Amino acid sequence: MTTAQNQPIPAFLEQFWEREILPTLAEYIRIPNKSVHFDPDWAKNGHMDRAIELVADWCRKHPLPGMKMDVHRLPGRTPVLLVEVPGNGQGNTLIYGHLDKQPEFTGWAEGLAPWQPVRRDDKLYGRGGADDGYAIFASFAALLWLQESGRSFGRTLMLIECSEESGSPDLPAYMEALADRIGQPELVVALDSMCGNYEQFWSTTSLRGNMLGTLKVDVLTEGVHSGAASGIVPSSFRVLRQLLDRIENSNTGVILPEFLKTRIPTYRVAESAHAAEVLNEEIASAYPFVSGMRPVTRDYSEQMLNNTWRTTLCVTGVDGMPALANAGNTLRPYTAVKLSLRLPPDLDAKHCAAELKKLLERDPPYGAKVSFDITGADTGWNAPAFTPKLNSQLHEVSQRYFGKPAVHYGCGGTIPFMRFLSDRLPNAQFVVTGVLGPHSNAHGPNEFLHIPMVKKVTACVADLLAR
Repeated sequence: MTTAQNQPIPAFLEQFWEREILPTLAEYIRIPNKSVHFDPDWAKNGHMDRAIELVADWCRKHPLPGMKMDVHRLPGRTPVLLVEVPGNGQGNTLIYGHLDKQPEFTGWAEGLAPWQPVRRDDKLYGRGGADDGYAIFASFAALLWLQESGRSFGRTLMLIECSEESGSPDLPAYMEALADRIGQPELVVALDSMCGNYEQFWSTTSLRGNMLGTLKVDVLTEGVHSGAASGIVPSSFRVLRQLLDRIENSNTGVILPEFLKTRIPTYRVAESAHAAEVLNEEIASAYPFVSGMRPVTRDYSEQMLNNTWRTTLCVTGVDGMPALANAGNTLRPYTAVKLSLRLPPDLDAKHCAAELKKLLERDPPYGAKVSFDITGADTGWNAPAFTPKLNSQLHEVSQRYFGKPAVHYGCGGTIPFMRFLSDRLPNAQFVVTGVLGPHSNAHGPNEFLHIPMVKKVTACVADLLAR
């Protein structure tokens, strides 16, 4: 028997998603509108314009009362869709989403492909459906349902950009150009984050920063026979290993420099503990470990804190090494690796990058030529604490549509625009949520949108806007 604490998906939203949204979302998935970083010729190729016009045409077919909708195009920048709905109640809300996509990636399962929408049971596969094409459709559906059910809502602005997957380089210019239209919202709802499961409403309260750089070690001007040189010339790979040991304990993964550490706020530790209690073994089971592989730690709370509030190091690329089939008995002249460090939300990424450059380049082993070239430094974000009222409302809407309370937790990834929006709107409350749950695999193969989850999230957002 259905109770007020576990209501089904409202019939209006169920039908609207099935009849009006999912067919258009499938069309959107077919468009290879890769973000500007991955498609520098995006303007010439026209895919981004196709995507935003598809969405704009859909919005025109489902007008909201008093709606003003414009596609804005600043010279040399990806477009932005801005929809303003005056509402009939109090409050001023900004809803954020994006339309640009990550590239194809490899490893898609048989019958699946990045630009081919495929529905299997409760999942819609294809690039961009869950990250983040659904956002504008969910926003419209929420407001249309409020209108249908006779409930009031305040002024609502929907801002959909097209450069988020490249770090939102175009967003600041649009925020400046549209400052008068945007104003000072009291609530920002960002539909571009993750969820720990598909069983309750999740809100992201922090995001780690990100630092990227290329570490290169040169030992020779040209490669030489390894038999003739080894034991006299140190391997560039071994020198590189020594340098990485300045950053990380290779046995544990613990980061060593103090400038890459922070004191985690006690209330975030408590949040992480609650999220870990909810998820426990599901935290690690969300990843495709090879048989016999185990996570860094078995402690669920430590897994959460490691992933959300501690610096971690990944080597994401390598140069100077031939493919195995072409690897001869040669002591190579250099080794270069791409480093990606995820930083605690409250550390200044540019300061960390400058300190790391000093650490890696000073006193090079054997006098090798060492360079660390910084290619990116994005500071993370720690959300303003929820007001008691908003916190209560988040738990209420989750209880209503999922039958479980909401969960607040940090996200291990980086969304650069969140810190920008927070700095720009210092008095706003932020509800950052999303549908990227276990195995949904944004940025990788087999990305999917969990359809029941997105319908319930739509209902939750509607209730928040009505309050």
